[in-house]
Amino acid sequence: MKGLVLAAGYGTRLYPLTLNRPKPLLDVGGRSILARLLEKLEEVESCDGVYIVTNAKFTDVITKWTKENKYRFPIEVINDKTMSNDDRLGAIGDMNLVLNEKQPNDDILIMAGDNLFEFDITNFISFAQEKKHLSIALFDVKNIELARKYGIVGLDDNSRVDSFQEKPDCPSSTLASTGIYYLPDNKISEFEEYMKTDNPKDAPGNFIKWMSETCGVYGYVFNEGWYDIGDTASLEKADIEYRKKGI
Repeated sequence: MKGLVLAAGYGTRLYPLTLNRPKPLLDVGGRSILARLLEKLEEVESCDGVYIVTNAKFTDVITKWTKENKYRFPIEVINDKTMSNDDRLGAIGDMNLVLNEKQPNDDILIMAGDNLFEFDITNFISFAQEKKHLSIALFDVKNIELARKYGIVGLDDNSRVDSFQEKPDCPSSTLASTGIYYLPDNKISEFEEYMKTDNPKDAPGNFIKWMSETCGVYGYVFNEGWYDIGDTASLEKADIEYRKKGI
């Protein structure tokens, strides 16, 4: 299995903190978001390599960081060649770049570089491997107002996604997609098919919706902590809570 961390955003809502530092290298509870994500991947015995896709502005910064912080698997930093928020590829575009350029021929665990989560990642992987389909980690935000900010999912009795709404005005549930995806090797060809369509190539929710309607997507619901680091308020909240918990 390979890990893929999406770290090519520009973090404009966190300026000035992210003017010269990528969002995944911001500290939460005394350690960077990226360090915490890579520590999760170290828990996965089958993970034998990690890709970090970033942009031209932050490639050198992240490359330097990876050389100074050693992990048991090799880490490769990939530059998507974008220079600003205006010409960014988006998450799907960056996923496509890595899959085309690296041809991993392996299952891929994809994680947004601005998400923190406290559940056992090995349980999610076991779930996804049993389903043999694209699987997504879900968190119940339990609030309709909050649900309007996320990709909102409905599940059937077998944990299969039966509806997906991207930032809906009228959410049908409060079950949010968290930016953690498991793409089996046997479904990478489906991703390639998606890239041939006219569907949007930015937010991952567009791909999830398409996959749920074509060949199936499964949702793994967790109750442990989850933090979407989108602005200074969410960063400060996560930092306070991680320091309280001592993790």
